[in-house]
Amino acid sequence: MEWLNYIAWFFGGAFLTNAIPHFTNGVSDRAFQSIFSRPPGVGLSSSSLNIVWGFMNLVVAWLLLARVGTFDVRVPLHALALGFGVLLMGLALARTFGRFHGGNDPQRSE
Repeated sequence: MEWLNYIAWFFGGAFLTNAIPHFTNGVSDRAFQSIFSRPPGVGLSSSSLNIVWGFMNLVVAWLLLARVGTFDVRVPLHALALGFGVLLMGLALARTFGRFHGGNDPQRSE
């Protein structure tokens, strides 16, 4: 069932994208929202916890991309599955975290 590979690669892209804000905020020594905060996804978690959470997301992404099927970034459909996962998770994260950091306010002037 080759279509299951595409679903796995889509979620690999989603996990890869989710790793970025957690890991970068963690190594920048900034508290950031995570599923471990209270309330989950709203409160702040420590920078160390965000590094661990970001790394766990990277591991899951690697498992989905490197261990499911034969992912090849040079195959357009493979890259498209990954890309849609990256795009949709990126939009979801922007919407979720933007409400805490001012990213979803169209009236905001920069």
